[in-house]
Amino acid sequence: MGEIEDALRRAAANTATRPIPKSAGARMRFLVKAERGSTRAVAARLGITQRTVERYVKGTLLRPRPELAARLEAEVRRAWQPRVQQRAKKQAATATGIVIETRARFGFTAAPGSTDDARLRRVTQHLPPSYAARLFDAQAAGATEQQLRQIAAEGLQEAYFKDHGRRAHDLSVEFTDIDYVELDF
Repeated sequence: MGEIEDALRRAAANTATRPIPKSAGARMRFLVKAERGSTRAVAARLGITQRTVERYVKGTLLRPRPELAARLEAEVRRAWQPRVQQRAKKQAATATGIVIETRARFGFTAAPGSTDDARLRRVTQHLPPSYAARLFDAQAAGATEQQLRQIAAEGLQEAYFKDHGRRAHDLSVEFTDIDYVELDF
């Protein structure tokens, strides 16, 4: 997965209203319940054997290896409180918008006489709900990382660099070389 896709998933997971289960057994039981009782599906999701999942559910195994613990936590966060995540996405896409914080290289195509050299910038900007909706729709449709970057670049171009149409009317922004990106809604 790419940086924007991961940032969207983390932002959705951060909307949870309750903490995720703490023990490995409770986390496994949650995933088994989310998969409608299929330990085989959970095993495939985590890259372990079905018998290992059964042992965690039963309580025979208690402490997973660090890499399994990380995968288990990530899968539980992804599936935790799906209705809360959907409600937060709907709210962001219709009313509140999304906040993007990034440090990346921005290149420009602008009027003659201005510099178009790409340079590293740290930007924190609120994007309108229309860009949040476009990001969520593209993510749901299985868009590539490049398409998600293009949508984010258009949003930053309009909101940050063009100041919602008040300046730099013929500016075109390219969003490349991302150091980090965080989203919040």
